[in-house]
Order: sequence, then structure tokens, then C-alpha cells
Amino acid sequence: MAAAPTPLGSVEAAAEGARRALDGTFAAISVWERERGRLRVLVNVGELAEGEERFPGDESYPVDVFPEITEFLHERWVGGQPHAWVETARGDEEERVAALRRRGRGCCVVAPIVLHGRAWGELYVARSVRAPLFGPGDADFATVLAAVAASGIAQTERLEEVRRLAFTDPLTGLANRRAVDARLDEAVERHLGEGAVVSLLVCDLNGLKKVNDTLGHAVGDRLLERFGSVLSLCGAKLPGALAARLGGDEFCLLSVGPTADEVVRVADELCRRAGALELGEGVACGVASTGDPIGTVRSARRLFRLADAAQYRAKAARSAGPVVAGRDGGRADPVVRMADRPPSPLSAERRRFRGRGRSG
Repeated sequence: MAAAPTPLGSVEAAAEGARRALDGTFAAISVWERERGRLRVLVNVGELAEGEERFPGDESYPVDVFPEITEFLHERWVGGQPHAWVETARGDEEERVAALRRRGRGCCVVAPIVLHGRAWGELYVARSVRAPLFGPGDADFATVLAAVAASGIAQTERLEEVRRLAFTDPLTGLANRRAVDARLDEAVERHLGEGAVVSLLVCDLNGLKKVNDTLGHAVGDRLLERFGSVLSLCGAKLPGALAARLGGDEFCLLSVGPTADEVVRVADELCRRAGALELGEGVACGVASTGDPIGTVRSARRLFRLADAAQYRAKAARSAGPVVAGRDGGRADPVVRMADRPPSPLSAERRRFRGRGRSG
């Protein structure tokens, strides 16, 4: 890996080395793109099935299909290391089994790749239907290989750190405010030019201050990380959505294309999952979508004001579910009227519309 001239070449070397070490016929390494809610394949090596490419342009899968990666696995790793597992074409995991059969493979071993105590992605090695099945010893070996790969990836990631941090929240791995501003401006342009539905979900994580004050900021950071994982998981149900942390306890999900109803269903699920977390007190969630009767949206600022006003109303009402702008009387909706009301000097000073130039 160290000898590879590029970061992708380093990942390719890790996949090929793992394939040979485990006597596999195929191997792949994928990365969890948290802001997209996708598990994206970086490289495929060995015997490729129809449709597979060594360096895929965009072979990716919603992370909700792979709960072993998304359900905040490192909580199960306390006191140890993440451990690989084996699946066969006769197993119970429907998605994995179907993929094995479709590609003529009899078994696979999957090892989480962990960087800085957080799931980064996975190492996947498979054998053909004619080869012996992987066993517990192979899973142990794959766990070691994934740790070695993680060390190499950490070295190459340092070279990309400055570029990544420009648009990434370092605590949660989600997009940051700068990324949201850029993407939202583009989204509104698409809406005005093509009529694309643009939806923005804004939420505040309730109870963070109480957690920080009573259990310490390290536990508060753990709550933020876990909610970030939940937001990524829910966002995966909206193709192309961007999950972001705006700063502090404020998060958002930006969707372009899916209908307003689809976004509201995801918001409902997000509220349920946040309410089930062992820490915190759920979320206050607001949604604004050009697919609802909220009037003309000509700027990113107005859509953000609408989502922010909906979130503010949800927080004030202690709503267990999302508040959606425009669904309580259209333009007469109190959320729409609140968002479109000229801000008073006091409210402008207090909220500053969460600051357009504010960093995540």
C-alpha cells in the first residue's frame, strides 16, 4: 500500500493482498459516504462478475441495506476490535445472499474497516461456488487484514485531509455548513430552471446540553456521532440526499428530486429513531419543500428560513414528529407567515438565520 502512487492505488493493493491472503476469487473495498448515506465501492479485484468494474464510476448501495455498518457498530466493539463475519449463499441475509448467487459466488467474509474509532467502510472477500466455504479462522484473519488495511488507508487519508475537511464536519463525518450552502444554491437553481423538487429538513438534537452538563462533553460527542449515523441512515432512503451537521446540535438533510411526501416519511422515521436513542431527548424537526404550498422559492435563504421556522415551531410545541411548512393552510400556514415576516432586530440578533457564513 505504501508503494502505491495514488490513494486509490493503495486501496487496490489492500484489496488484492487480502484476496490472495484469504485464497479468495474476488475482493472489494468500499467506503461509507456518510453525507450521501451510501456504501461506495472503490475497487473490485479478482474474477469480476458481469457489470462489475475494477474501478467503478459509481457502484454504490444505500447503507440501510447493510445494518452491520450503519447501526453504530463501534458501540459493540467496546473492549475489543470489530470482528469479521462469514456469509454463504445459503444464509439468511437476503440482500447479501441474493448478491452472492447472482454473481456465482458461494460465500464471502466481510470485515469492517475502522479508522479513528469509527466505521470507515468494509473489506469484502468472496469465493466461487466451487471453492471451500470460509470458516471462523478465515474471519479472524480477515479482521487482522482489515486492521492492516485501515493503517494504510489512514496514511493516504492524511494527504486528502485538507480537502476533505473543507466540506466535512470532523466529529460526525457528515457534510458541514459550507457544503450545504454550496449544494443548496445549486439545488434552488435546478428548481427554478427545471422544476426539480427541493426539500430541506432541519433539526435540533434535544437534550445535548443536559448530557454535556451531567455526563460530560465526551458523552455529548458520542450522542452527536450516533445521531449523525442515524441521519445518514435515514438520508440513504432519499437518493442523492446530503446529510450535514450545521454546527452544535443543529443538523439538516437536503434532498433534490424525491417528493415532499417521501421526505416527510423520512423525517418521521428520523424522529422515531432519534427518540429511541439511549441518550438525549429526541429531535425537533422542521421540513420545507418546494413540493408543498409554500409560495415561490427563488433563493436558498427563503427555503432555509421556512425549514428553520418549522423546526422552531416543532421545538416550541415539543412535537414528537416533524412540522412541515405549508401543510396547515398553505401561505396562511403559521410557519410560512413566521418565515416570511421581516425579522425584528432582537430575533435577527438572536438567530441571525443561523448565519449564512457560519462554518460547520
